Amino acid sequence: MQSEAIGLAGFNDLAAPAAESALLACCSAPRWARAVVAARPYDTADSLFDAADAALAALDDADIDEALAGHPRIGDRPTSAASAREQSGVSGAQVRSALAEGNRAYEAKFGHIYLVCAAGRGGEELLALLRARLDNDAPTERQVMRTELAKINRLRLARLVDAS
Repeated sequence: MQSEAIGLAGFNDLAAPAAESALLACCSAPRWARAVVAARPYDTADSLFDAADAALAALDDADIDEALAGHPRIGDRPTSAASAREQSGVSGAQVRSALAEGNRAYEAKFGHIYLVCAAGRGGEELLALLRARLDNDAPTERQVMRTELAKINRLRLARLVDAS
């Protein structure tokens, strides 16, 4: 999988399978990756981000579940460099324990992992957000989760095309 910045022109020039692989490192929903690749070439990073948002909005619940499967629980040890960077503010056994407890309650209520754009946020803030989101109803939370997924995708895409 592609993980280093390749620039927008480099992304546009990748063969479709390589471009899909690079995108799957950003979001593990294959239908999303195919849609973003199919809309190439992109003139600007913003046009890429807009296409990525539109492709995400078109995903059904099964596709979103595939996207969620590519993310570790907040507070768990990340398995990818991207997740490790994004969750770098989570530290301390007490916060990790509280996040694990919150994750269990969240998953029991909503049936999927708690997803939040963790970049630049500390563990206490992520825990407070989790606790607040437990008050949402399922349709509201599903929309909040999709919004957070779009933020994560944009961060990862920006890193891929070096548009930070």
